[in-house]
Amino acid sequence: MFEFVWWPLLALLPLPLLLRYLLPAKKKNAQVALYFPHVTELAQSQNKKIRSSIGRALILSIAWIALVFASARPIWFGDPIAIPSEGRDLMLAVDLSTSMRQKDMLVNGQGVDRLEMVKSVMDDFIERRVGDRIGLILFGDTAYLQAPLTFDRNIIKQFLDESVIGLVGDSTAIGDAIGLAVKRFIEKERSNRVLILLTDGRNTAGNISIDQALALAVANQVTVYPIGVGSEQQVQNSLFGQRLINPSSDLDERALLKIAKETGGDYFRAKSTQELAQIYAILDLLEPVKGNDQTLRPREELFYYPLAAAVGIAAFIALTPLLLMLFRNVRNTSSSPRNTSTRAAADE
Repeated sequence: MFEFVWWPLLALLPLPLLLRYLLPAKKKNAQVALYFPHVTELAQSQNKKIRSSIGRALILSIAWIALVFASARPIWFGDPIAIPSEGRDLMLAVDLSTSMRQKDMLVNGQGVDRLEMVKSVMDDFIERRVGDRIGLILFGDTAYLQAPLTFDRNIIKQFLDESVIGLVGDSTAIGDAIGLAVKRFIEKERSNRVLILLTDGRNTAGNISIDQALALAVANQVTVYPIGVGSEQQVQNSLFGQRLINPSSDLDERALLKIAKETGGDYFRAKSTQELAQIYAILDLLEPVKGNDQTLRPREELFYYPLAAAVGIAAFIALTPLLLMLFRNVRNTSSSPRNTSTRAAADE
């Protein structure tokens, strides 16, 4: 099927005729501001016949029509092709509270904070989710939907990489994050409804408690995979020397274990990048859900054909006087008296 994307631009087709009849005619005896004898003679000598001919008007009309057609962006659409759609619906909920600044994680042998470790591992995790739809929730004092469920893995990775600690507050609203994910899943009839919750603390903010969020998740068949982020031991220097501390003492593992158990998920303790990567195998075992088939219509842009015609006609009109001038100069040179005398001398 052929159609114009910007079809209202076709209304510009009669514009040259309107300008011809609406604008005042040019005065024949009008004086020019700047006079170039040779250029004027060239224009007059080469264009008198063309301007007075119907052929020039026809050529210009064709160029204008081609230009308007190109501006309207003609496209040819092929027959619709059905594309089966199946995959998993995964929502990532990432904690951005201030405790995520704790530098007790290692990535490539270098100490980094917890959020940097999450970004490092999740970038690879998102890249592996070909065919799955992924959404992103960021939570702190409350939870915000950063990206809805989408097949565009690059945009999810970009939003995650651009997130910063404290972006949505200093506290940890785990209940709000689960509630927001459940709300987004309810809008999808066919879905795995899997939530991956990454946090290093306990529910200290928000409008929904852990128990309320858990009840919502169970009622709507949302499977939650909580991931507790943070190491269990860290060496701390003090006035009395070095000592071992537990930097994850605020992590509410009991609540996270309860969430995983009652929703049918698994709890993961991410003390390192290797342990966090275990979730790959678990999620790969989830059966993809067949969704509504998508349709794709092959399309071919056609604007460059009329555009090339308009440019070609414009180039022809612009170069014709120059070519005629060169042709006349060559002809005059070949028939000049000097050349005639030269030929006569050569004959003698």
